[in-house]
Amino acid sequence: MSLLNQKRTKIVIAVAIVAVIGLSASLAVWEYGRPKLIMATTTSTYDSGLLDYVLPGFESKYFIDVDIVAVGTGKAIATAKAGDADCLLVHARSKEDLFVSEGYGVHRVCVMYNDFIIIGPSGDPAGILGMTDASDAFKMIASVEAIFVSRGDSSGTHTKEMAIWSEAGINPVGNAWYMETGQGMGATLTIAEEQQGYCLVDRGTWLSKKDQMSLIVLSEGDSILLNPYGMILINPEMYPNLNHEMAQNLVAYMISEQGQQKIADFRKGGEILFKPLYGKCASITGCPTQSQELAFWGSISGNFGTLSTITHFEGFCKHYA
Repeated sequence: MSLLNQKRTKIVIAVAIVAVIGLSASLAVWEYGRPKLIMATTTSTYDSGLLDYVLPGFESKYFIDVDIVAVGTGKAIATAKAGDADCLLVHARSKEDLFVSEGYGVHRVCVMYNDFIIIGPSGDPAGILGMTDASDAFKMIASVEAIFVSRGDSSGTHTKEMAIWSEAGINPVGNAWYMETGQGMGATLTIAEEQQGYCLVDRGTWLSKKDQMSLIVLSEGDSILLNPYGMILINPEMYPNLNHEMAQNLVAYMISEQGQQKIADFRKGGEILFKPLYGKCASITGCPTQSQELAFWGSISGNFGTLSTITHFEGFCKHYA
């Protein structure tokens, strides 16, 4: 065989090997599914459809599926404490800061925000239509003992609601007019509709559900109703078996220029459900840790993280080899 033919044969063999490797990788994906990253988050990010809109760009880049555990913030944090989530996306700052200070999480970062609104029946028996002070609106509801439907589930929404009741100087729990569902935002809205009661709801979930309801927005605009969402990395020293590197990549994607733009572009009926917050939280929500967030994430978010698609895909194939 001539030297030229030998070279051609080697090239053909090399191409065949590459094709076989590609086919094997494809079969591995078909047989086992793509690797998973678990994010525990709130029902509002799931029910609104935001994550279905934002996450595909990340999943495509890193050849991974993000599995969502959609519960209230309290349950999401409990899930992370049990070691059953790779990262968190939640909206109860006091609980988030406690999670980090106790050593369960590291590097919380502001990602986006919307606000809470008080909805109720169009007849408005408490007379709160147009009120911009949330605690005064709650006082009016309590004074006439109008039905108020609460999540009652230690979620971010429930935490905010209880903060407003506290500011109003009222403990509503145990009163006949105060109903606790113990369920997510979607289910709680359904019960509020059935009962024609008042309810505190995040604007994102409301905009995704309002066409199915007769309840209307009655009170909004108070600064206490601002609703920032943060992402938290889980402490790798406490939970070494979690996918910390890919979780960091997900956070980096969410606060990157592309991720923040996707959040801004997500709309229902032409209305914005969530607004980007990374790097702007100090002026918008009074976030005290903006400088620390920028210092840690600034050099990471530009390329969405540390792993390339090929590198991660190779690791995936080795895992199932």
